[in-house]
Amino acid sequence: MDLQYLVREPQNITPETPVLFLLHGYGSNEEDLFSFVPTLPEDWLVISFRAPKNSSYGGYAWFDIDFNNAENFVDENEANEAVKLVLENIMTVTNRYGLTDNKTHLCGFSQGGMIAYSLALQYPDLFSKVACLSSYPEEKLLKNIVKEKKKLENLRFFISHGTDDAVIPLDWGRKAADLLYDLSAYFSFREYMSGHGVNQKNYLDLMEFFKK
Repeated sequence: MDLQYLVREPQNITPETPVLFLLHGYGSNEEDLFSFVPTLPEDWLVISFRAPKNSSYGGYAWFDIDFNNAENFVDENEANEAVKLVLENIMTVTNRYGLTDNKTHLCGFSQGGMIAYSLALQYPDLFSKVACLSSYPEEKLLKNIVKEKKKLENLRFFISHGTDDAVIPLDWGRKAADLLYDLSAYFSFREYMSGHGVNQKNYLDLMEFFKK
């Protein structure tokens, strides 16, 4: 299945052009994170995917979530299929633009962040900078992660979470710091005085991470 997406193309595209893939959260759409475009590096190709499913609250979803069941928060089969689908579409876009010697970055919010964790830790050789916002590493999507430090050394994670997040508890978000520390991966974990979203300070720090 080819996912629908929005694209911002830089003036020149070469095999070395960096690409950033944006993965929105549950009940949102491809326009949400695409609003980051004006402050992202101008020489990057930016792709914002739309999730394939209609969500019960309007917008789109990568997979079903049971908000009333913390033990079975995600549909495991659907979620792993979504990870596979996103990877296939990343490869399709990469081939379409002839990107053979470039860096590939990920930015996922909430449900999109769960997919970003899964992709980066299962296929670390494919990715570089990875931002996971108001999200958490879901164990059901991390059964085949790479644990060799050498294979993870080129990854750079930016993790952010709101202290008053009522959708994904801060404690869940903090699991990322424990996981990435145990894997000896490079990461920055930041907490902000906000709910389930990205406040101005969070946004500025995220842009600084991408521009470094």
